[in-house]
Amino acid sequence: MHEIEITDIPPLSVGEEALLEMHGLINVLNVLRCELSILGQNLAGDSRLFADSLALCERMLEAMETPGKALEDAAHIEEYERVILREVEAQFVFALKPRAAGMEESFGNLRPIFTILKLRSRELLARATAPGEWEQPTLDDLRADYVHFLEAVAKNSRGRFRMCFNPALQEASDYYADLRLEAASGPAVMIPVGFRDSIRDLIANARKYTAPGGRITAALHDDTELIRFIVDDTGRGIPKSEVTKVVQYGKRASNVSDVRTHGGGYGLTKAFLITKQFGGRFWIASELGLGTRIRIQIPRPKAT
Repeated sequence: MHEIEITDIPPLSVGEEALLEMHGLINVLNVLRCELSILGQNLAGDSRLFADSLALCERMLEAMETPGKALEDAAHIEEYERVILREVEAQFVFALKPRAAGMEESFGNLRPIFTILKLRSRELLARATAPGEWEQPTLDDLRADYVHFLEAVAKNSRGRFRMCFNPALQEASDYYADLRLEAASGPAVMIPVGFRDSIRDLIANARKYTAPGGRITAALHDDTELIRFIVDDTGRGIPKSEVTKVVQYGKRASNVSDVRTHGGGYGLTKAFLITKQFGGRFWIASELGLGTRIRIQIPRPKAT
């Protein structure tokens, strides 16, 4: 596949910048809201059964356009988790009819959603307090983060697919995820604050636009001078004329309109901007029917 380097995108408005920064939280809140609606429908035939919890989600989503309010919500996310789980558990206790099929599964899906929501809230607060900084997570911590994230996505699929991390165990409807994380200097890697979240978004995109049975590769290498990252998939690919456009704010390829998504087309934009913020380079290679590869290089800061 032929690589195209993306060097610039149209400038964002203040409101677009705010929504981009909150992108990770917006996605997970939309998933949570959808899960609560499904659970209410399964439990009582009423998608608005958990009215207070749904109202809280909707208020938080509205606050995403105001950075100060969104940060305040991020700081209180564990309190909101307790509020929502109390309402859900109360309805379970007082339900008069036998539990409908899928209800237990929906309830079980809430906790991994909150795990991701709390993680993204912490990352948002870290970016707000230390913009332009670098962090040093261990390779084991990073890998566990992405494994847990992909497992949560698979759980949310309600059995439509499974996430497999060993190709010997892959079945026809499974995704095979190959996660390769290395650092020349030891068990930790140095990455910009916020880049961990962008990697998660790029992995999510690769999964989203690849059919079950496909392969997703995410690889990162830190050689103490340069951070190299790629995410490669065997998905539907991007039309050639649109490769440079899909990085623009809110843009999706014309051949993915049938793919249900909780996002707004911000993942590539966010990854590109954080790459450029830290002086890096960003490439896309894609071919219809074969897949897409995103490649990023970011120079590490010089030792002082």
